[in-house]
Amino acid sequence: MNRRAGVFLAVLLACGGAITGYAWHVAQRSRTSSVPADTSAPALPPRPFLLFRSTALGDTHGRVALVDTPDGEPGLSAMRCERVHFAGTRGICLEARRGALTTYHAQVFDTRFAPLASYPLAGPPSRARMSPDGRWAAFTVFISGHSYGSPGFTTRTSIVDARDGGIVVADLEKWQVLRDGRPFAAIDFNFWGVSFANDGRRFYATLGTGGTTWLVEGDLAARRMRLLQQGIECPSLSPDGTRIAFKQREPGLRVAWRPAVLDLATRRVTALPETRGIDDQVEWLDDEDIVYARPDDPGGGATTSLWTLRADGSTAPRRLLAGAASPAVVR
Repeated sequence: MNRRAGVFLAVLLACGGAITGYAWHVAQRSRTSSVPADTSAPALPPRPFLLFRSTALGDTHGRVALVDTPDGEPGLSAMRCERVHFAGTRGICLEARRGALTTYHAQVFDTRFAPLASYPLAGPPSRARMSPDGRWAAFTVFISGHSYGSPGFTTRTSIVDARDGGIVVADLEKWQVLRDGRPFAAIDFNFWGVSFANDGRRFYATLGTGGTTWLVEGDLAARRMRLLQQGIECPSLSPDGTRIAFKQREPGLRVAWRPAVLDLATRRVTALPETRGIDDQVEWLDDEDIVYARPDDPGGGATTSLWTLRADGSTAPRRLLAGAASPAVVR
């Protein structure tokens, strides 16, 4: 086992000793799913462990898997997702049902990988995130365009209650946004990349408008958001709630991003030493390290691997796990 894998295992042991159409209605939500419960699903290992989407070629491609050490044998479920995340006792799976006509759905599932609620999606999946307590699920889809580098792309971000299946907001654009305490609105608003705080009320997300991206802080109870800082995309809040890891757009005509970390107290941004572009909402491995997916072939291809580096920029990237994407560290 290499040094990085040893650090990962040490973290595991230390920590683990212990939708949418434009106008959704509750009637559109289904409490059942065409996807059967996964009776052969692997038992969840002691926490923490890593849950992810397999990108290995062959029959396992797209299946949800989990592992408790980076060199361990992954446990594979029958569930297939384009994006997946898990926290507490709930997960969110964004799936593509391919056929003569491909449709997309979000599935809330439990620890047995049994679907609890299903929501139709208006376009291809982009981002998915659970709140740390497993109460809230957020997901983003593309309405037009298929990447954040596409000109004129539009997105829709929704939040649901994973406890009872209720829809909190079908389209985040319907909530009020404040700038310096005053209402701020534009017809080109796009939201994506939600990350929830530990208090069960606040969240962070990206707002794109006027060719600029903003970090916003949202309040689930007040049903509004406020602008915090420019240039932040796909935020991911650290477990201790002090920093946000995000993808930072590189200057130039070519659309490319590299990971960076924002200190919420000082607003200082630390660019991380990842020289190859990424397009991912990173996950925190622990309070000091982040993990993210990167294509194995920069020119394209279906396979990706998970990479990790220190959030203070003191280490070079190291590959953590091959054939994996959409990581969720389940604490």
